[in-house]
Amino acid sequence: MKTLAAQVITPEDLLKHWQGHRALTRRVIELFPEKDFFEFYIGGMRPFAKLADELLAIAVPALKGIVNRDAQPYTEGAEKLIFKAQYLEKWDEATAEINTYWEKLSIEDFNETFNLFGQYEFPVIQNILYFIDNEVHHRGQGYVYLRALNIEPPFFWERER
Repeated sequence: MKTLAAQVITPEDLLKHWQGHRALTRRVIELFPEKDFFEFYIGGMRPFAKLADELLAIAVPALKGIVNRDAQPYTEGAEKLIFKAQYLEKWDEATAEINTYWEKLSIEDFNETFNLFGQYEFPVIQNILYFIDNEVHHRGQGYVYLRALNIEPPFFWERER
């Protein structure tokens, strides 16, 4: 068993940080007009619905894989959602599932190596930070889209619901 040399953030605080980002991304989804959520894009980037598909395909499946030590391949958009309300429902379900799987992680798990989706062999903590970084990156694209649509996005620091 490996021990940690120093702990900078507790697992509880890391989960709160991640879920704060998820709450903010949910607010971005809510702000999109229905049609634009699925169709609007700029400069060859994907519409925000496609970005949300990616985020949904990563968060719970990856965390579940980590907890169960089961490196399932990455699959995006297997379930065809056609309304923004369906995305919000799936987002809320994923939020609850993240909390459930998170409780199954031990502090030692964060240092263990896991082959995420059978492709990315890194310590669990790096995988989790990737989940957060990827969401922030795509939410930034959503901010650009909202501004192009003359919709004021939420302040990026307001991550509480």
